[in-house]
Amino acid sequence: MENIFLGKQPILDRNQNLVAYELLFRTTEDNQANVSDGFRASANVVVNVYGHLGIQQVLGNLRGFINVNHELLLDDAVLLLPSKHVVLELLETISATPEVVQRCIELKQMGYQLALDDVTRIDDRIGPLLPIINVVKVDVLALTDNEIIDLIQKLRAWPVIPLAEKVDSPERARMCMDLGFEMFQGYFFARPVIVSGGKIESGRLSLLRLLSLVMRDAEIEEIEQLLKHEPGLSYSLLRMVNSVAAALPQKIGSIRQAIIAMGYRPLKRWVQLLLYAADPSGELNEANALMQTAAISGRLMELIATIDRPHDKNYQDRAFMTGIMSLLDTLFSMEIQQIVDKLEMPDEVIRALVHREGRLGCKLRLIEAREKGNAEQVEKAMAELEFLDQPDLVKAELDALDWANHINRPASS
Repeated sequence: MENIFLGKQPILDRNQNLVAYELLFRTTEDNQANVSDGFRASANVVVNVYGHLGIQQVLGNLRGFINVNHELLLDDAVLLLPSKHVVLELLETISATPEVVQRCIELKQMGYQLALDDVTRIDDRIGPLLPIINVVKVDVLALTDNEIIDLIQKLRAWPVIPLAEKVDSPERARMCMDLGFEMFQGYFFARPVIVSGGKIESGRLSLLRLLSLVMRDAEIEEIEQLLKHEPGLSYSLLRMVNSVAAALPQKIGSIRQAIIAMGYRPLKRWVQLLLYAADPSGELNEANALMQTAAISGRLMELIATIDRPHDKNYQDRAFMTGIMSLLDTLFSMEIQQIVDKLEMPDEVIRALVHREGRLGCKLRLIEAREKGNAEQVEKAMAELEFLDQPDLVKAELDALDWANHINRPASS
């Protein structure tokens, strides 16, 4: 288990109402950025917000300003961000080349809002972008009073929202208010706060295997099989899909549904972002015994569900996810209720995981009783599952173990 951190600084309107947050890359809880790679920093913010912490927990109903460097701006990975949730904040290192201007026009047409960061003057670097941009963030800390007055007057030539950033005193706040700035950000109003959580680190080898599959448009079944061996990746995928697809008519409760709902192109972007966010100096993780146990539990639940409902693939998928998630509380050092709340799983799965109730809950109780060697509880669960006899259960257990032995087999090329 690895701790993850994210900074968020409030952005206020003229009435000092909270209207957005800037989301900031953080590596520790001491509120320091330590950015050495802009692309990796932005990728980490995206992955943490959408794949680990959850967009609702971080932003609520507000928008998040996310820093975008030149590389990420031109990469399709940026399209993974839902336009209704974010403002793409172009870093001051980006110049208004024809390629950048065209990209910004395309993003604007897709519904994205764009902001310019750390603006101190209008020059050829930003001039061609001003007709496209929604918000201009003026670095008032770097300017004198007269320079701020001159800049805000020039900005009135374009339909942009001026935002005063790095406001650090009541005098500067009052001045910016009087000059007509519409949004405000800085230590005078609020310092960034740290949001933290935990994530399961998935080895880069697994990500590369997954990327190799999605890049060649492998069959859904092939991608599903790889993800079934990777509970951590499966969890992250479900978090991502449920975060960005809140408008779907039903909750996503299986790996297959998540792949279909996300689609191949966004899936590729998600895997790429995970790779970008990974520590480039980190060693590949060895197979974790607890992870393998979770995978075995998922497969065994799926096999028992297949005996129960041989023609109901969706039910079998829900059974697999129930088995995998039954150990995520241990993996994450979190209460299982917190995990299912973040994933917004179907009620049937939630009842099984939290209370061991329902038909899936009974199957889970059976598996756990077998693991603990509790003959009385095994007999009780078997009595409830009238369709299952001892030979079927033993065969399913052997099949699940055999399946798990192939966990480290490389994906076919």
